[in-house]
Amino acid sequence: MQTRDDDWTSYMAIRAAWLSFVGGRTQGEIAAQLGVSPAKVHRLIAHAQKAGYVKFQVDGRPKECLELEEELADNFKLKNCIIAPDLGGGDDESALRAVAVSASQFLTGLLTGANVKRLGVGMGRTLTASVEALPKIARSDLEIMSICGSLTRTLAANPYDIIQKMQERTGGVGYYLPVPYFAENQDEKAMFLTQRSVQDLMARARQSDAFLVGIGSVENEGHLVQRGMISKQEQEDLMSGGAVSDLMGRFLTIEGELAPDPLGDCAVGLHFDEVRGSRVIALVGGESKVDATLAALRTGVITDLVADETLARALSSRAGLQLAQSA
Repeated sequence: MQTRDDDWTSYMAIRAAWLSFVGGRTQGEIAAQLGVSPAKVHRLIAHAQKAGYVKFQVDGRPKECLELEEELADNFKLKNCIIAPDLGGGDDESALRAVAVSASQFLTGLLTGANVKRLGVGMGRTLTASVEALPKIARSDLEIMSICGSLTRTLAANPYDIIQKMQERTGGVGYYLPVPYFAENQDEKAMFLTQRSVQDLMARARQSDAFLVGIGSVENEGHLVQRGMISKQEQEDLMSGGAVSDLMGRFLTIEGELAPDPLGDCAVGLHFDEVRGSRVIALVGGESKVDATLAALRTGVITDLVADETLARALSSRAGLQLAQSA
């Protein structure tokens, strides 16, 4: 009975949304047509928006964003650079929302084309939010490959693994890497890599037409720390060794070099050097990621970047400071 009620609510919400956003009807007019109260219409439209039936798209970006895009693309030899406008929230959550919308539009264009039949994907909050913002795309032929371990060290499902979410949006076929993001030690990692299923999945992932990755930090705000994927001691060791960025499970210094820490050697998944020369799309949001993003860009691996305006401004300033110091 509850399912039937939910279906009816969804039906009414979708019809109310069409009348409002496409038909341009007032709530009073919609109420009269549907035979409900104006207050009910208000709730139905709110339900349609919350359930994701209504998608908004703003074409174009402000001039300041376009200038930042050109500057960053030139400096870091990027094929594409998309900077989402500042939403005025002044926090990482606002930045995440802006990047998710811009990234979903970019990914829609990528996935509706014929060039990408196999997509390798990493993990992270920004990737998760961006895939959740994707519209439904009919791509039953798409193979979605995990390029890093899909589990936590306790072998629980990783909350930022996006394989299933992308399957739901595209109708494609997802392939999980059934191992932790980090092994406990190199012996355990070696054991995982002896498994035929892991070898086969990683071999297929290497042949992806494009790769979609996040950029993580080792700060307290980063998902590695927030989700307990690394211990406090490991975080302190990483930071004392100069690590500022997590790119595909490997830790980088601000110069874009591998940090001298053994934890990166325990990452179970593709190394960023294995995708060098391929199309690598990085999604990142929030000014707190400025050092992490600069380090990742300096590897020369990333070809496409989607970021937010506040981060882009901080990145431009930080890169200029670094160049001035090294000149």
